[in-house]
Amino acid sequence: RWIAKKSQGVQLVNGQTGRPELDWLYNTVSRLARQANLPMPEVGYYEWPEVNAFATGPSKSKTLVAVTAGLMRNMRQDEIEGVIAHELAHIQNGDMVTMTLIQGVVNAFVLYLSRVIAGVVRNMVDERNAYLVGFLVTIVLDIVLGILGMMIVAWFSRAREFRADAGAASVAGRGKRIAALRR
Repeated sequence: RWIAKKSQGVQLVNGQTGRPELDWLYNTVSRLARQANLPMPEVGYYEWPEVNAFATGPSKSKTLVAVTAGLMRNMRQDEIEGVIAHELAHIQNGDMVTMTLIQGVVNAFVLYLSRVIAGVVRNMVDERNAYLVGFLVTIVLDIVLGILGMMIVAWFSRAREFRADAGAASVAGRGKRIAALRR
């Protein structure tokens, strides 16, 4: 059987599946990981018609690179290599952990600031309405500051995506990354 194990819909492949496209995928990830001086990640495949891929994991030595069936069916091998190199660049840059930390810090600031400001407002209004006013101000500020926080996180995310594109171009070659982006 070509499936090493199944986790949340992603089937892990080991390069000995007997399915040429999945064995090629595993071998390509292996080759590109070596070129990027990364430990070999687990390689996953999941049945999904959309063209997509992702990398995940808590450290460079415990990662997964997965692609969809839609990506495998709708892209040429050189384009797929550009996508895989992009995902490996995310691993190399530590983007999974970095973005999680950035999101956590932003969320902490949103919660803290909304409650501090709501506390100040609550102290400025009549005691009979203080709880309700504080509650409403907290909700409004959670929403407004949350939106502003999402913009900050999106800015960091976009910067990390450009950095992963540059890393992919250096590992797989500029032409393969451009081909993947054009597709």
